[in-house]
Amino acid sequence: MKKILFVIALLSLTACQKKDGTAERAAIPIEVARPEIKDITLKRDYPGYLDADATISIVGRVNGTILKRNFVEGRRVKKGEQLFVIEPILYENAVAQAEAALNTAQAELEYANSNYERMKKAINSNAVSQIELLQAKSRVESCEAAVDNARAALKTSKTKLGYCYVKAPENGTVGLTKYPVGAYIQGEMNPVELCKIYKDDIMYAYFDISDKQWLKKVEKGDSSIDQSHITFSMAGGKQFKCDATIDYLAPDVNLSTGTLKVRATMKNEGGFFKPGSYINIHLPYEDIKKAILINDASIGTDQLGKYIYVVNDSNKVEYRRVETGSLVNDTMRLITNGLAPDERYVTKALLKVRNGMEVTPIMEEL
Repeated sequence: MKKILFVIALLSLTACQKKDGTAERAAIPIEVARPEIKDITLKRDYPGYLDADATISIVGRVNGTILKRNFVEGRRVKKGEQLFVIEPILYENAVAQAEAALNTAQAELEYANSNYERMKKAINSNAVSQIELLQAKSRVESCEAAVDNARAALKTSKTKLGYCYVKAPENGTVGLTKYPVGAYIQGEMNPVELCKIYKDDIMYAYFDISDKQWLKKVEKGDSSIDQSHITFSMAGGKQFKCDATIDYLAPDVNLSTGTLKVRATMKNEGGFFKPGSYINIHLPYEDIKKAILINDASIGTDQLGKYIYVVNDSNKVEYRRVETGSLVNDTMRLITNGLAPDERYVTKALLKVRNGMEVTPIMEEL
């Protein structure tokens, strides 16, 4: 009997507590925030790669032993800087011989001219025949031709001697060489590649855009893709902003990929960027005024798509389907439909709330 009375009393107490609300579960605190409203520029990522302005083969054009190598592989060199010295003695001798041959030819020409002038005076007194005069003139012409040949031979000899001192044709970075000091090369008949210079003070960034994206720009009345600034990220994810001008758009569409080749030109004075590097180019394609942005981590995904939890004026949670756009500044997501600028949304602990739950909102500063 006592047990029955105890149970009845306990039930009565519980009913009274529920009636006055003292035993109801308290509303849990939940962090909320209002969307960020600002003007944004949307960018699209384009995979691409970097290439040097030019890759120059440095060749040996003479035969001989490499006596000097005046650079460090992988370092930058300046235009006109001496890279190699190839044994010059034979070519110095050839220049000396060519100079002597030229002096001889000039002396013979001088004598032939003097003799021809005497013949012209003597012809008036019939001291010489017309045939002798013609022979003297022919001798002058032959000597003039010999002088021209000697000058050409001297120029060729000096050119070959110049090839013994290999210089950098442009500023750039020197690659590896297969020929150390002491190696013998035979480059006179077939030039031998000694190394490469990468002319990388100017760098090109190549990437492709689809023909559909190009047509959208044309439909908007923008038939150019010129940009004064572009940003790109390398393999490590770090972003770089640089002065780069998009100076080339392919005149035709690649039929196999449906894309247009694009090239951007930028300065690379310190040689930091390397040709062959893969990059992601971030190119602006649309400006949006008063865009609605929320924290990307506040968006959930279920079978129906993207959703968020909104806290209404009664501090109750509402499940809300939303349409999303691009990610902005790595953390904020563009909301294109489903959220008003003055509404509050749950920023954290999405698993702790459910539709219709009453909460204590705590405003969070993003």
